[in-house]
Amino acid sequence: MSRETCTIAAFYKFVPLPDFQDRKKPLLEFCEAQGVKGTILLAEEGINSTIAGPSDGMANVLEFIQSDPAIGKLTVKYSEAPEIPFYRMKVRLKKEIVRLGRPDVNPNEKVGEYVDPDDWNELISDPNVTLIDTRNDYEFDLGTFQGAANPNTKNFREFPEYVDTELSDKKDQPIAMFCTGGIRCEKSTSLLLKKGFTQVYHLNGGILNYLEKVDPAESLWQGDCFVFDNRVTVNHQLDPGEFDMCHACRHAISEEDKASPKYEEGVTCPHCFDSLTNDQRQRAQQRQKQVEISQRLHRKHIGMTAEERRAWREEKLDKRRRKSPADGSTG
Repeated sequence: MSRETCTIAAFYKFVPLPDFQDRKKPLLEFCEAQGVKGTILLAEEGINSTIAGPSDGMANVLEFIQSDPAIGKLTVKYSEAPEIPFYRMKVRLKKEIVRLGRPDVNPNEKVGEYVDPDDWNELISDPNVTLIDTRNDYEFDLGTFQGAANPNTKNFREFPEYVDTELSDKKDQPIAMFCTGGIRCEKSTSLLLKKGFTQVYHLNGGILNYLEKVDPAESLWQGDCFVFDNRVTVNHQLDPGEFDMCHACRHAISEEDKASPKYEEGVTCPHCFDSLTNDQRQRAQQRQKQVEISQRLHRKHIGMTAEERRAWREEKLDKRRRKSPADGSTG
């Protein structure tokens, strides 16, 4: 690897961590000392992370995490980028490492059948198999597998409702699901099994593992894969895609989107133009002015990454739920 590139590592593991709070400080301090940035989520149910940094620092951090006897060996998906796609290092404590809002669903108890990338094409080419993209609608729009159903969810917590309304008549039929790195499918397959589905499969390691392992000439993947960092998307070679990101709504935007009269750099894009309030628009304009000032002064403006923005939105939703006694959902 050249000196100009950095290593990116994505991993997760469902494993009981009853004392997960105690791991935050030493993990954060070690990552910062190694020059590693990104986000690590810790919860009682396990660990979930995407981090990036120099190769030596990344190797040290991964060794440090895996030396924890409660965590042990991880399955890590690697890629490279010209620079670190995160602004800072965060270790966050969560109720769940991926938010489904169903505390009764536990991937540590049971999940669907794993299907390796080499066998995935054969499975999803079977006309009797229902193929479901468990990701959110803005991710689906950028790329997906041929023939995949879009649940049209804004967030993963809406997925159980989709199962109840759209899949209830398919409990004895083969269901195949996939997501970016595999973690959402751990919970979605566990959910379906709990609901009585009998033939549940998921792509081992997710889309990123498929793109790494399967020859593009044989691939059934179409488009780019959305990733929750400053690369925005990756292509089949796991190189950064051609998309930018709207700083107002965090939706990926193309050059065509930028040519739209509804696009204003750092403020709005065709995906959010009609939904932004005047207050939101004014805040975005103020933020963009700060960005432009920083650029003129040759300073880096520190903003929220896509992953941090998602976490921020989820925290706001949690607060609204807690304020509403009629809402019986949980984090």
